[in-house]
Amino acid sequence: MTWTAPQIDRTPEPYVGADFATYHREVALARAAVVGRSLDETFTEVGPKRRTFNLRWVYVHMIEEYARHNGPADLIRERIDGVVGE
Repeated sequence: MTWTAPQIDRTPEPYVGADFATYHREVALARAAVVGRSLDETFTEVGPKRRTFNLRWVYVHMIEEYARHNGPADLIRERIDGVVGE
């Protein structure tokens, strides 16, 4: 039995453009928030736990989250287009 890639409905362009615009705005806001700050600078979260983190922890956490969510998406893409990384 051979596997056939399913037909995928593409997201209409206006939505894609809006999503990318939102992403770029959020990246700009995040970059502006850390300008001139040290990776060792700490802050305390708002909420009942009031945990303290440093900026370095935030960067590592964001990389972990990105990798965690991007990995499965990459597996799906590989099944669709057949292209694998080196």
